[in-house]
This record gives sequence, structure tokens and C-alpha cells, in this order.
Amino acid sequence: MSDSSRLPPLTALRAFEAASRHLSFAKAAQELFVTPAALSFQIKSLEEHLGVTLFRRLNRAVELTEPGRALQPGLAAAFREMHEAVRAVERMKEGAPLTVTAGPAFTAKWLAPRFFRFAEAHPEIELRFVASLKIMDFDRDGIDVAVRYTPRPDDTAYCELMIDEWVIPAAAPAVAERIATPADILHETLLHDDSINHLRPAMTWAVWLRAAGLAPGAEAERGSRFSSADHAIDAAVEGAGVILARASLIERDLAAGRLVTPLPMGLMTPGKYYFLCRKGAEAEPRIETFLDWMREEVASIAAMGTRFDLRPFPD
Repeated sequence: MSDSSRLPPLTALRAFEAASRHLSFAKAAQELFVTPAALSFQIKSLEEHLGVTLFRRLNRAVELTEPGRALQPGLAAAFREMHEAVRAVERMKEGAPLTVTAGPAFTAKWLAPRFFRFAEAHPEIELRFVASLKIMDFDRDGIDVAVRYTPRPDDTAYCELMIDEWVIPAAAPAVAERIATPADILHETLLHDDSINHLRPAMTWAVWLRAAGLAPGAEAERGSRFSSADHAIDAAVEGAGVILARASLIERDLAAGRLVTPLPMGLMTPGKYYFLCRKGAEAEPRIETFLDWMREEVASIAAMGTRFDLRPFPD
């Protein structure tokens, strides 16, 4: 009979959690860097401590018994919380890098070019960028801050609107000289940023041209297509055509004269850029410093918008 006031050994609980997750003693042993025999011994000792059978041993597999199914959820949650607590403490160590994830285009066109300003102002904070469109887990993936372009804020995390984004036609100066009306755009090579086709409604040339008073057909779909926004922008800078670009991603190219907006009409997009971190983490000194810096940096995009005719994105 087990002593209800005494918890089983942690090694036995850890062995059960891994085996119940994999439903394989061999895979669990491999994860924990022990032999299958050692793992089987730990689970046997746990069963003896609890006075119940936790697994049915089959020929080539195992399955949880009713007591095993009752134990598994709470134990899995407990180990997750322990891992998360340890990671939270590790992130608080002095000198630990601040890990920021954002999409590849936003990292290349907005974050990275401004990094030197943050580094000069805050040399005590080391930044680490993870450029990815994958939705990462703050604890599992060791992420401190995420900057995401999405139509909906995330209520499971601290979430603050950074950029109310819009799109506008842009081209290299030599190409822009040929564009005086919306109809002129159809005589140029259209550059398409397919990385945001998942948004609804979609942000396409056809939508912008209709908002400009035209009724485009198949010609709005021709041109060159890019799976990454920064590649499409680079093509526009080189004079390859005209792009319907997100303002945040072309701000520096516009300021430097590499791109020109030949027509003033822009469309607000269904997606916006949000700053995200774990709830409560926004008050941690490193994250609060980075958030304050971002608030200052994005102000120029809002100011830039006052120069254009920005219209709601059509439903």
C-alpha cells in the first residue's frame, strides 16, 4: 500500500511521463538517455509505490490503463510547468540575450536595419533575431518577444498594436515616372507578394485597382510572383516592375529614394503588426526596454501615413 503523504521518486515520475507521451518504453528511454531496462525498472517501482498497474505491456507496444490515463494529464502539466519555470529563471540571468522572432521580411526590412540604434542605446542588452513565419511558443522555443502580422490580436499573451498597416503602389524612380494614373499601372510589370495571400480579404492588385475605380480582369494577375515580401521589394528597387507593398517594409527605401510612390492612394490592410510576449513579461526590464524602443521607432510609419490617401480595405 502506498504512503499517500509521500510522493514517488522524481525519476520514476519522469520515466512514466515520457513513456505515456510516446507510448513506447524504447522511445522514452532514448529521450531520457537511459536503457529500456532501466526505464522499465523505474515504471515498475512507480507501480509498486502506487499499488496500481499503469501500462498494459503488449507485444510491440504499451498502452495506458485507467489509472495510467488518470495520472498522465496532471503529471504532463506538472513537468511542463517545471520546464517553463526553469526557462523563465534562465531568461532573467544578467547578460542573457533577448530573443525576438518576426517574419523574414519584417526582420530584413524593418528590424535589422534599425538594430544598430537599439545596440547603441542599450549595449547591455544582446538581441537575438529568429526570422520565421512559424508561430512559436514562448517557453518551448525560448522566445521572449514576437512581432506578428495578423488580423487578430492574441488574448493568450500580452499583445500591443504596433503598426496599423497599409499597402501602396511603389516602384523605382524610372518606372514611377511612367505612372500618372491607376490605368498606367496595367502597362507595367506587376510584382505580387504572395506571402500574405492567406489574409482574408486578400491583398491583391485586383483589389487595389478596383478601389482606384478600374475594373481589372486577368491582367491584374499577370507579372512576377514572390513567396517573400523582401524579395519582391528588392525586385522593385531594381526596376523590375511596380509592387503593392506594405508601408512598413518600404519605409527606408522611400526615404532613401530607391522607391517612389507614384500614386497617393493606399489601402489599410486586414493585417496589423502586434508586439507579443508572455503575460506579465512586458514589465521585465529587458522586454520593457525593447517595447519602449519599438514604440518610438514605429511612430515614423504613422507619420508617413498622413501624406497619403489611406482608405479602408474593401470587404
